[in-house]
Amino acid sequence: MTAGLEQDEVGMRKMLNISTATLKALELLAADRKMTVQDLVDEALQTLLKKHHRPVTTKEMFAASLKDVSRQRK
Repeated sequence: MTAGLEQDEVGMRKMLNISTATLKALELLAADRKMTVQDLVDEALQTLLKKHHRPVTTKEMFAASLKDVSRQRK
């Protein structure tokens, strides 16, 4: 299972352009950490979302949505 995906969540395929040098660096880092490149990308994206105060998991998305609805009713 990749980092950050809950058991019932299925990943969606997206195509990204990554420079050859960056991909090689990611592959080396993945090998050093005994992880896959996908795990590294998942970790990086989760960190980016958290940095910008965005929900990462489905549970966090629902909680944020409920807070928005609660604020609108006041």
